[in-house]
Amino acid sequence: MSPSLKPTSSGPQTTSGIPIAASYAPHPPNPSLGQPGEFPYTRGIRPEMYRSRLWTMRQYAGMGDAEASNERYKFLLASGTAGLSVAFDLPTQIGFDSDAPEALGEVGRVGVAIDSIDDMTRLFAGIPLETISTSMTINATAAILLALYVAVARRNRVDSRALQGTIQNDILKEYIARGTYIFPIPHAMRLVTDTFAWCAQELPNWNPISISGYHMREAGCTAVQELAFTLADGLAYTQAALDSGLDIDAFAPRLSFFFNAHSNLFEEAAKFRAARRMWAHLTRDRFHARNPKSWQLRFHTQTAGSTLTALQPENNTVRTTLQALSAVLGGTQSLHTNGFDEALALPTEAAARLALRTQQILAHESGVTQTVDPLAGSYFVEALTDELEARAYTYLDRIAAFDPAQPSLGVLRAIAQGYIQREIQTAAYAWQSAVESGGTIVVGVNRFTEDTPAEVPIQRIDPTLEARQVARTRALRLRRNPATWAASLAAVKDAASSAANLMPPILAAVEAEATVGEIANTLRHVFGEYRETVFL
Repeated sequence: MSPSLKPTSSGPQTTSGIPIAASYAPHPPNPSLGQPGEFPYTRGIRPEMYRSRLWTMRQYAGMGDAEASNERYKFLLASGTAGLSVAFDLPTQIGFDSDAPEALGEVGRVGVAIDSIDDMTRLFAGIPLETISTSMTINATAAILLALYVAVARRNRVDSRALQGTIQNDILKEYIARGTYIFPIPHAMRLVTDTFAWCAQELPNWNPISISGYHMREAGCTAVQELAFTLADGLAYTQAALDSGLDIDAFAPRLSFFFNAHSNLFEEAAKFRAARRMWAHLTRDRFHARNPKSWQLRFHTQTAGSTLTALQPENNTVRTTLQALSAVLGGTQSLHTNGFDEALALPTEAAARLALRTQQILAHESGVTQTVDPLAGSYFVEALTDELEARAYTYLDRIAAFDPAQPSLGVLRAIAQGYIQREIQTAAYAWQSAVESGGTIVVGVNRFTEDTPAEVPIQRIDPTLEARQVARTRALRLRRNPATWAASLAAVKDAASSAANLMPPILAAVEAEATVGEIANTLRHVFGEYRETVFL
């Protein structure tokens, strides 16, 4: 070996043997950046970031029934994923059992069908809940699904205080962009704050919310809007929790966020850095949090499903790689990479494996994990970070003006009056118009096209699954103890009609084998249902 190529340290180094420092910083230091692991966390929430611990590779999956999804989870774990992420079918998301008329044709289609504790038990059969971290993308029925998860842990003699994971539980973005809401906003917000309070006491290692800009971005908003609207929702949840009597340092350290990663590499990385800095100032200066953990914005990232194309779908692997790289350069704590075939169907095992391998190659072969915040100091990135922050604050000021008496709750009136929805619709229309005019190039769609469509194997859901799932749910109703079941739902109704925390009676109800739909319907009878106002 040439002397110039000999390794010069025992730590991380380039392929040429050049040692790599934990981080690099200007002299004198820039106070708006700080150091990694220090306020305002622009450069990351931990001093050594991925040098000490990689992000959680958490592949989103769920299809058909509990057995089919359990098989996919075990496949992903065997392939090297470090955390599970559960996708539920549409009936589960909006509180209908699989045999409800509203569920016909939707059972197990876009996620796993979960009606009862028996389904949840089968979903996690053979998976060590005491060591695995589980994320559940569920909102309107989040309290019920969290209760089911805890009930399964109890069945398996796992201490619930050891459980690690996240429920999305972000109902505001449902009214804005996604649509899987059930209850009027005040009652939905109560369910959110009840989970905050209960988790603070019972599940200290659990994140009771994942405040999500992802779906707003999928609906067409810009990076600036995603940043602003996500933090606006975060401010509202924080204020609502404070108004319910919680101390900010009792719940803020367990708040988590969920962002989209699009293909503009530098803007996306700058967005994540701006989000951390903004949240640090908002929690410390507006809400007077004292615990530094309350100032730290921790976030999961998913690559952008809306950018995937059915034409030349193999190009999606390149898109996903760029998007995942932006999340890593931006300091994400958790990451999902989409399958290249997801513009066509739920991902096949082969596509899911390739998506996971994308993360593993970034982690172990690219070198981007060897130093903290490798883009820091770039004139371009720092200017983008500052500009994104400034424009996002302009939006936050506009949103706050909707409720001068309680500015942090302004987003509630902004949603009710359709302001945020119109902003997203306008941005989505502008982007689509640019694609159709050719001003924005989408490779394989409006430029560099091919006449012969690609043939790609796709995942297909077993058409007999729905009937089997319906039969299971009906069989459960016949064998359960009717007196215990009825008493448990009465307790849910009583709690909903009072100021009591809803989580204990919901947990008791799922343990009494009440179904998701039955508990949701009990709450419907007390709370009513939300009716969307259409804004044009």
